[in-house]
Amino acid sequence: MKKYLFIAFLIPLITSAQHSIQGTFLPAADFNFALLYYVTPTGTEYINQTKTKTDGSWSFTLNSQAKPGIYKIVYAVPVETYNFDVFYSGNESVALTFSLEEGLNFTASEENMVWQTYTDSLATINKLISQYYTTENSKKQQKSALATIFKTQRNTQDSFEAKTSNMMIAPFVKASRTHIPKGYQAAQQYAQNIKEQYFDFINFGDTLLQNTKFLNDRVLAYVLAMPPEQEYYKQAVTTIVTASKPHDTATIMLLANLWQYMIQNQQPEVANFISDTHLLPLAKQYNQTHLVNTLETYNKTAIGKQASNFNFTYLDSKKVTNTTLYNFNTSLKTLLIFWSSSCNHCLETLPKVAAFMEQYPNIVVLAYALEDGVRQWNKFITYLPQFTHTYDLQKWQSPVVETYGVSGTPSYYVLDSNKTILAKPEDFEALKMYFKNNHKQP
Repeated sequence: MKKYLFIAFLIPLITSAQHSIQGTFLPAADFNFALLYYVTPTGTEYINQTKTKTDGSWSFTLNSQAKPGIYKIVYAVPVETYNFDVFYSGNESVALTFSLEEGLNFTASEENMVWQTYTDSLATINKLISQYYTTENSKKQQKSALATIFKTQRNTQDSFEAKTSNMMIAPFVKASRTHIPKGYQAAQQYAQNIKEQYFDFINFGDTLLQNTKFLNDRVLAYVLAMPPEQEYYKQAVTTIVTASKPHDTATIMLLANLWQYMIQNQQPEVANFISDTHLLPLAKQYNQTHLVNTLETYNKTAIGKQASNFNFTYLDSKKVTNTTLYNFNTSLKTLLIFWSSSCNHCLETLPKVAAFMEQYPNIVVLAYALEDGVRQWNKFITYLPQFTHTYDLQKWQSPVVETYGVSGTPSYYVLDSNKTILAKPEDFEALKMYFKNNHKQP
């Protein structure tokens, strides 16, 4: 009997530990599924999926092991576009409606409802500030109106910080605070103060902030608010490193994401600055081996870096010549192509490359073939006499392949006379575009 009493008491405890994230998509006919992801600093972790019911409703049950934090709800594809975030504290369920016409609205979860009210209030206030700074008003009218708005902004921020002091969203509310003038400020001074105090209210050591994309989004917004020039971006990176001290774990996370962003958005000089000046030394200091290997591997073939040297042999006027990449073609630019005579795409593409490069006789093409035999290679290169040819019988096991990170053929590298990497076109079309935009025909 005691055994059954124990079970009877246990069941309510287990049940109470379960919460849910549930909602309704409207109009119901336009939706088929909902996906649930947990948001991390570097991306998302897949949790679950469900089909929507005929009325557009759906639900995910979360047990006591579900991590508090920000969860992403995906309602269509592509998943990167059609989604929204919700807070989950582990202490309450979340209920919402999402309408294509009216957007997101929470019907249960104090955390989310307070956060939504807070962000809506900030958006309204910031819109008013922008309007008064950008529209024509008398100086007296502008000063009076802005002073009132700033007072409202301060009262709003203070009120929400007090209200959320014991809630999960507290660090997010505090971190969203910006410079709030005590009275009127000229637009230029106001903008300068916003910039200088941007990170003053962020606790970079807060583990919850670190475990979401919030810090990354704030940091990226700061960088992109700078004039779109490399030196301004570099200054912004240095400011971020200073602001996040002594929380090196957060600094590494933020810089790693910024580094990746700069690579993806064709800012190699800024990416190299992040890696060489800040990120790689920190990664080594904290023995983050995977990150160190990633950075060092990228640096071997990063745009703006000197390409790795290697030995090779080629025929020069029917004379066998042994040389290195650094000693080869020291006065002109080089187009280095990794290819293979067993690659059908290469056999189709290289003649097109040869025909196109005839427009640029001051560019030397070094065709580095990855082979397991020379018979087919010897036959095919007779059709490409304008290239300098060499081969590597280690093929995919070649140290050169590993150093250059070659994962497919053909692969292209444009080098200057010092063998600094100028470009890494992804394919023949990108190669043509690069030369058309960056090299004048003689």
